[in-house]
Amino acid sequence: MLSFLRLTLLLILAHQPMNRAQNQRLQFCQWPCRCPEWRACAPGVSSVLDGCGCCKSCARQFRDPCNERDVCDPHRGLYCDFSADKPRYQVGKCAYMMGVGCDLNGVHYSNGEVFQPSPLYNCTCIAGAIGCTPVFIQKPAGILGATPLTGRKHLQDTTYMSVYRDPPLTWKRNCLIQTTPWSPCSKTCGIGISVRITNDNGKCEMRKDSRLCLLRPCDKGLLRNVKMPKGKTCQPKFQSKVAENLILSGCTSTKKFRPIYCGVCTDQRCCVPNKSSMIRVDFSCKKGSNTQWKMQWITSCVCQRKCSNPGDMFSDLQLL
Repeated sequence: MLSFLRLTLLLILAHQPMNRAQNQRLQFCQWPCRCPEWRACAPGVSSVLDGCGCCKSCARQFRDPCNERDVCDPHRGLYCDFSADKPRYQVGKCAYMMGVGCDLNGVHYSNGEVFQPSPLYNCTCIAGAIGCTPVFIQKPAGILGATPLTGRKHLQDTTYMSVYRDPPLTWKRNCLIQTTPWSPCSKTCGIGISVRITNDNGKCEMRKDSRLCLLRPCDKGLLRNVKMPKGKTCQPKFQSKVAENLILSGCTSTKKFRPIYCGVCTDQRCCVPNKSSMIRVDFSCKKGSNTQWKMQWITSCVCQRKCSNPGDMFSDLQLL
């Protein structure tokens, strides 16, 4: 009996180191923090703080392995699914959260679905929003090092939309300013909206920026009275004869303006803004509320044969 107890005790002691090794959790985080040399993320991949709260890192993408340190891309609606790693739950794979889909040009896309609505852009549906990156991408500016900028028309650096940076590059509060061009006005007549994406804010975050735009009045009788220069088929611009208040969703501007409008043509060309500045317009609304909007103030226009559809977000793109 004593020999049997000794044998049992020896077997238990022999298995204890193996059990401890199996139950020991993997240590992905190190303290104090040890951060590797930072390298720019691939276009379309978010740069985030790792799960240890230590280092800047590139977020893991769909089906990539993930853990407490290597986090999934939150901007793409991803989370780390540990369900396949029972019972440890230490290493998972990035998966999409349940979310609403997207509709574009009459086509419905599921959350997380990647599609190509234009030859120039690959897009992803992200919880009801559409993010796009260029198909033909130059080397990101963040890894160009000291390469001279002479001769470079545009440098691209993308998170979800293509962002163009014209030299000289602008730094503001330790933030490299990145801004997309303004989109075409949403309306060909009357007050519309134009948008862009920029990180020119206190947190250096990519955010949507909006402004009002007014290409021309919708009064066709007024447009018919625009005088054409002798021997010409276009009048690029004309100015309102009287100062008037601007009306926006039931709100009235507190000041009167004489906007410069883009003109009209008789040969199927269309006139669009060529040069403009930005002004701020204060509006007085019902029940005593007030609001302020940025607005494009047109100074000159140019007439061209390519006329964009304001409802098509890809209508201005061209193959290079």
